[in-house]
Amino acid sequence: MRSVLVLFASAATAKVMDSLASVPKGWTEVRQASSDDVVTLRVGLPQQHAIALEQAVLEISTPGHPNYGLHLSRDQVRSYTAPTEKSVSSVVDWLVQSGIKPSVNNDWITFNADVKTANDLLEAKFAWYQYEQGGSPKLRTLSYSVPDELSANIDLIQPTTRFGQLGAKRSTIFEMQVLEPAEEDIVKTNAAVDVADCNPSRVTPACIKSLYNIQYTASTEGNLVAFCSYLEEYARYSDLQSFERQYLTEATGQNFTVQLVNGGLDDQTSSDDSGEANLDVQYILAASSPIPIMEYSTGGRGPLVPTTDQPGPSTNEPYLEFLTYLLDQDDSALPQTISTSYGEEEQSVPAEYALRVCNMYMQLGARGVSVLFSSGDSGPGDSCIRESDQAPFFQPSFPAGCPYVTSVGATYNVEPEQAVSFSSGGFSSLHAQPAWQADAVNAYLESIGSTYSAYFNASNRGFPDVAAQGSRFVVIDKGRTALLSGTSASSPVFAGVVALLNAARKSQGEPPLGFLNPWLYNNSAAFFDITSGYGSGCSGNPAFRNGARWNATAGWDPVTGLGTPDFGKLLAAAAPGVENA
Repeated sequence: MRSVLVLFASAATAKVMDSLASVPKGWTEVRQASSDDVVTLRVGLPQQHAIALEQAVLEISTPGHPNYGLHLSRDQVRSYTAPTEKSVSSVVDWLVQSGIKPSVNNDWITFNADVKTANDLLEAKFAWYQYEQGGSPKLRTLSYSVPDELSANIDLIQPTTRFGQLGAKRSTIFEMQVLEPAEEDIVKTNAAVDVADCNPSRVTPACIKSLYNIQYTASTEGNLVAFCSYLEEYARYSDLQSFERQYLTEATGQNFTVQLVNGGLDDQTSSDDSGEANLDVQYILAASSPIPIMEYSTGGRGPLVPTTDQPGPSTNEPYLEFLTYLLDQDDSALPQTISTSYGEEEQSVPAEYALRVCNMYMQLGARGVSVLFSSGDSGPGDSCIRESDQAPFFQPSFPAGCPYVTSVGATYNVEPEQAVSFSSGGFSSLHAQPAWQADAVNAYLESIGSTYSAYFNASNRGFPDVAAQGSRFVVIDKGRTALLSGTSASSPVFAGVVALLNAARKSQGEPPLGFLNPWLYNNSAAFFDITSGYGSGCSGNPAFRNGARWNATAGWDPVTGLGTPDFGKLLAAAAPGVENA
């Protein structure tokens, strides 16, 4: 045993897993860590059958395939993602030899260690680092290694070289305007006079139902739609009740339930922002009532690689903690549809972290859960700088660029409905183009020729997939009427539509849609094609004299995707024979 320990500790046989050339911009080492400071680390193990799972998910999700709709159970998914026994035992033995008591959960091993042990174990040098604009210090290292003999059994260990910090919220709300009392009265009066009117001044529940032809009323039995709240935002029961009384009387009395994750709270008296969470619950309700709604309130914040637009403190959401929790739940406890209105630059997230999170969304799709994300609110990007070489480059969003989520862009106006300027889209830098979107995306690429070709990877996954209204939504927040804009509004609306489709399928004894995207692209005729407007960005980058923009065009485009939902046609495709009434 002693010889094995000596071998593992030898610098000559260690593989550097990650290394930073210097302390990230904006951060300063404030002191060396004490030997008895404690760090909590998580080891990601290679999944034994990851490729086979991806193939199974595609078969389950592709209309016309014999396995379409045959979703997997929790245990079936875990059999795909399980590491080899050798991976588990070798990493556990390595940790135990250093006096560590690890906790194993399928393809993850979590452990606590004092800094002296962690430094010895990982050939690291943990220290306390402070971000220049404040916040609490973080215990991090500039590099870490594992023994060569173990490197094939470890995908990543984090947080190690990942510099993150508590910081401002990063929901995809583009703008929030709290109305004065006189303005509130005008909005209420106009909504009462012409309930189905959609115009640039405000969007109401009646507008959404009218514009997208939503007349179907679902059963509540066995149906559930959820949304995710992060960064200390909590939907408020009293605000939902006010919203129902003023703008959605047919839903009066419907409430939502809350599930707490990773130390999350349900603080109804919080002084923090609640606009995002209230927007989510109020417009999921607007589209899908009376389907029951659940809020997942998740505590903690994920790792951040500082960039020009997100230099810190960390605004990443703790997707990993939430997904670990959700994937552990019984099959019967999962919602059929989940909406999330948070995101950040793809390049601000460690690549191995982003890929692992995307894999976990794929696992949810395998189990029959439809996952929707806001596409973001910066058009092609903000600064449009690639951090690796400071070159001009468009900035795709995370997790919206993950192919296993349905990314939702934003529109505004009616007759015609148009792309709104803040709606984000583009092409992932991490994920290859999936086969299910190849025809639609390649037609768009052919139409633009070499335009902007130096600034994005045309062979990768294009987003968003779909769109919905996203400008000047009437929301009740902290007892006041506000107008909110952003793809934060679009995702809950589209999630409400999907929740209705899943409920209609259930009424026929059919399984839920699960991973949506192959089905959506197979039913592109069920969308209102948005052919005017654009998403703009990059205005501060001298490489783009007048900024850059993606235009909405016939067919798929990187602003509105396939378009906005025509619910009657979507219902006919998802649940033939169910009436839109």
